[in-house]
Amino acid sequence: MSMRNPDELRKAVQEHYGKLARRAIASCCPSASPAETVETACCSSSSQATQVSASCCGGTTRTRYADVIYSAEKLADLPDSVVEAAAGCGDPTAIAALSPGETVLDLGSGGGIDVFLAAKKVGASGHVIGVDMTPDMIRLARENAKKIGADNVEFRLGELEHLPVSTGTVDVVISNCVINLSPDKDAVFAEAYRVLKPGGRLCVSDMVVDRELPEEVRSSMEAWASCVAGALEENVYLDKVRQAGFVDVKINSAAGIEFSGFTVTSLKVKAQKPA
Repeated sequence: MSMRNPDELRKAVQEHYGKLARRAIASCCPSASPAETVETACCSSSSQATQVSASCCGGTTRTRYADVIYSAEKLADLPDSVVEAAAGCGDPTAIAALSPGETVLDLGSGGGIDVFLAAKKVGASGHVIGVDMTPDMIRLARENAKKIGADNVEFRLGELEHLPVSTGTVDVVISNCVINLSPDKDAVFAEAYRVLKPGGRLCVSDMVVDRELPEEVRSSMEAWASCVAGALEENVYLDKVRQAGFVDVKINSAAGIEFSGFTVTSLKVKAQKPA
């Protein structure tokens, strides 16, 4: 099977995460329906996914994917519609060292979990922008912002390769397991560099692999939407960050899992735009 074109890949990703958003928007399943099991983990295939009961339907015990990634303290005051839609592979706010008054941009903000966590750090004098290309995710995130009463956040519909953000206006760019979904990662890193102020920083959690992936994986729509097929080798990923102009590129942490004979690793990467 040949490599899919970028439009096909974007459509598959939109459909995958649109379904996740719609499940989170629906606060409860019909009482007559059985509990629905859905895949919420971004960084896994259907065969290795963390499975959770959708929304509040059913009485089965479930482990939410976000519970594995974030501390209970961070999730304590977030509504289920935020937590249920979390589908990342790390917590970029943990390495971002956010300060009051900063402007933060979240690439691929989904239901808004990292936006809301960042908003707490930057406070009322700060501002957090979430950008996502999936309309249902933008709708969900905006509804979540109203529930929380987060006045220092906003969500914009757009592609990471063409950010709807002005040049040199952001202090920190964060992202959580989304850049690997882009068919043009060079453009994503170039856009992140463009919107950052001089001296601004890039702090992302993302997926990489330890070797070149087989063609059958690269061309699989399911594998793309599950954050595997689009993952780069670690050295290639870091080189692309540097080629965009970033300096002081560092891996803060890494944790790998075996997947069909190769290793998929969740990285936390921090980089700087020169002052």
